[in-house]
Amino acid sequence: MRVTLAKHGGLAAAIHLRLPPRAVDTDALPKGVAGELVRLVAAAKAAPAAKEERPGRGGDVMSYTITVEDGDRPTVLKQSDTAMSPAFDALRGWLEKHFAGK
Repeated sequence: MRVTLAKHGGLAAAIHLRLPPRAVDTDALPKGVAGELVRLVAAAKAAPAAKEERPGRGGDVMSYTITVEDGDRPTVLKQSDTAMSPAFDALRGWLEKHFAGK
């Protein structure tokens, strides 16, 4: 399974426009780490997107696109800082932490 994270908007929008999405492949991860990522992806896919936007945010709002390629059809999950399910946030956080370690 290949998982990519793309960021859009926020105060650093111009920087993110120039960067390709970051990607991780479960085949390149240790078995336990890959299993954790698979569980986080499954939870994010199953959780409904948050419908209520949290007020009080301005031009620094980020949106995120997580694409999961596993089989024939990719699954695309899109959420933002102002409307994000806990499961999506957990997956996004895991990906951010993984990419920060590279």
